[in-house]
Amino acid sequence: MESIGVLMMCPMNSYLEQELDKRFKLFRFWNFPQTQNQQSFLKENSNSIRAVVGNSLVGADTELIESLPKLEIVASFSVGLDKIDLKKCKQKGIRVTSTPDVLTEDVADLAIGLILAVLRRICECDRFVRNGLWKIGDFKLTTKFTGKSVGIIGLGRIGTAIAKRAEAFDCPISYYTRSEKKDTNYKYYSNVIDLASHCQILVVACALTPETHHIVNREVIDALGPKGVLINIGRGPHVDEAELVSALVEGRLGGAGLDVFENEPEVPEELFGLDNVVLLPHVGSGTIETRTAMADLVLGNLEAHFLNKPLLTPVV
Repeated sequence: MESIGVLMMCPMNSYLEQELDKRFKLFRFWNFPQTQNQQSFLKENSNSIRAVVGNSLVGADTELIESLPKLEIVASFSVGLDKIDLKKCKQKGIRVTSTPDVLTEDVADLAIGLILAVLRRICECDRFVRNGLWKIGDFKLTTKFTGKSVGIIGLGRIGTAIAKRAEAFDCPISYYTRSEKKDTNYKYYSNVIDLASHCQILVVACALTPETHHIVNREVIDALGPKGVLINIGRGPHVDEAELVSALVEGRLGGAGLDVFENEPEVPEELFGLDNVVLLPHVGSGTIETRTAMADLVLGNLEAHFLNKPLLTPVV
């Protein structure tokens, strides 16, 4: 398969990059940072590239797909597909794969970690000790997690895994999805505002689609209220970031734990000085074990495709 051209969109995992380099003719798109250089590169190599490897930041948009006439498959090093033009891929018969399941546990673990970090002020406690303030006096009292009501937007693989973990903390669970799930006893709300009104912690765990863009808006934030906590381990654009920032600054929202942002890696500076906010650099799946498993899925899907075998995790 060494003659098959694979375009990797950005640096995402050194093991994946090395293995792609061994097995295919690997093109690294980030070596051509300027638009003009990218266009020249694509023109020159368009007939060689038969696969694209993207992730949650850079995928395959309409323009890229149109510029690669020999493209057969887009393999995403991510469970999210919002950076891939799925409609265009379907039209052109281009296969699409993602990396579901293998990252579910890590993302769910991190969601619980963010809840604990926000409620128990773990990061602030750490700074308190490091700055020598413990010698002056005790740290202020915080808020318990056990027994708090948790609302989850999206009860797919990750949402369900978060719910199971929260149940272990004796948390009542409720959720919002487009339609009620028949195989669960969790309380269902048919709209997000009602869900936010009836929970103390709201977790965003749905896929990013045009319908879920800014699914957490001012109304939802106000329904959650000054004692409520928002946790986002989905995608940045799920939340109207400007509204979130103003609510936190004004005290209309109790706290937030954020692994994702609207314009990553840009993060609103107003959040940096807030002790009731925990900020992470999109590391939901960021463990050695999971990233290796994700890379193996990408490699397995590419090899299956080019050997005319069934794809391991097909989307399109």
